[in-house]
Amino acid sequence: MKHRSLWLQEVLGNETSLPPLRGAARTDIAIIGGGYVGLWTAIRIKQREPDCDVTILEQDICGGGASGRNGGFALSWWPKISSLVKLCGEGEAVRLGRASGEAIGEIRDFCDEYGIDAHFVQGGLLWTATTPAQIGAWETVVTLCERLGVDAFRRLSPAEVARRAGSPTHLAGVLEPSGATVQPAALARGLRKVALELGVRIYEGTRVRHFSRDYPVAIRTDDAVLAAEKLVIAMNAWAAGIRELSQALIVVSSDIVATAPIPERLQAIGWTGGECITDSQMMVDYYRTTRDGRIVFGKGGWGLALGDRIGESFDRDPGRAETVIADLHRTFPALSDVVIDGDWAGPIDRSNGGLPLFGHLGSREHIVYGVGWSGNGVGPSVLGGKILSALALGVKDEWSESGLVDRRFARFPPEPIRFIGAHLIREGVIRKERAEAQGATPHPAWVQAARLVPAGLEDKG
Repeated sequence: MKHRSLWLQEVLGNETSLPPLRGAARTDIAIIGGGYVGLWTAIRIKQREPDCDVTILEQDICGGGASGRNGGFALSWWPKISSLVKLCGEGEAVRLGRASGEAIGEIRDFCDEYGIDAHFVQGGLLWTATTPAQIGAWETVVTLCERLGVDAFRRLSPAEVARRAGSPTHLAGVLEPSGATVQPAALARGLRKVALELGVRIYEGTRVRHFSRDYPVAIRTDDAVLAAEKLVIAMNAWAAGIRELSQALIVVSSDIVATAPIPERLQAIGWTGGECITDSQMMVDYYRTTRDGRIVFGKGGWGLALGDRIGESFDRDPGRAETVIADLHRTFPALSDVVIDGDWAGPIDRSNGGLPLFGHLGSREHIVYGVGWSGNGVGPSVLGGKILSALALGVKDEWSESGLVDRRFARFPPEPIRFIGAHLIREGVIRKERAEAQGATPHPAWVQAARLVPAGLEDKG
């Protein structure tokens, strides 16, 4: 039995999965992956061209992957503005930053329009330091935004950061007001409902084993062959198994624990504004509160996959969960007695620069991809749906011609060099950040290892 996140347990109930695809079939546009990216893409295609036949193939259930397992942070790309400028130039970077902030409001409006109760709360993102070494990690990003005339961040006093976060462990930080939280599985299942209502055909329990590169595409599953005029790859971490994308992605885990409901304790410590919070570690801690008064606390980058071998430990790993609990207790020492109600994990498709990759697979016009969300897919997947729907339909607009499309991307080393090297680097990062948390000076070799880590959720500098 697959270990489900608390989010999925809350929303699935007795709901049954959709039947798998069997036999021979055809479609105009096939989408591999029934998470946020695949669902937003399908919805946007149907909204643009209602008569287009769209088929989603999902190996599990819609939202069974990262979309139903993540921390539920709906964030903009403003913390990635440095990377965006390097990739796209200043003008396009600002346009994408603004669009990513507006996408958060689009999620809210979409849920209101279609009656989706995704627990949307826009309390802002607190980007914080929980050790002296982390103080100012945001400064390069904030200063760049100010130079570009973008009022994306609010500088807060250390006392205000600690008050908002509910713990004096938070020593400094800035607020990005557009940040929001959602119940991520509720959002994913709501998108599924809307896609079905629009006429999208969805087959769950349908794992794609192979697809051809010729036209039309022949997509083979365990029990079916689907012929498609166009193919959209929205597989997230599992895209690491596609030969053209294998060196563009590294698969890491994100591990999460949830406390029992403690609304009175949250009131007592003062964390009542709905803020989602990150620290500034390389292996970032991220945490938020829920409607029923839980703390959901996660840590990124702990587990590593060899290529696309995503085993059971990417659903749950009790040992890694203990590490997350230790960080929770260090960050909120006043809550060290609180019961932990559940834990789970999930795979992240991390790109070298921490931004998603869009384009045509091997320059083929009929096969497009959107992968490499790097732990920030809830909000930006709204833009991903616009980009991929435009690419799939052959529409020329600001999305299909975005600076993120068909760009050259930095490649990771081939396996097994990547796997071995990533473990060595990770060990150095662990030692560095443990030393800093204990107030000690890390060994220079560990500091050097941390410099080799590609940019992640935020451009720390």
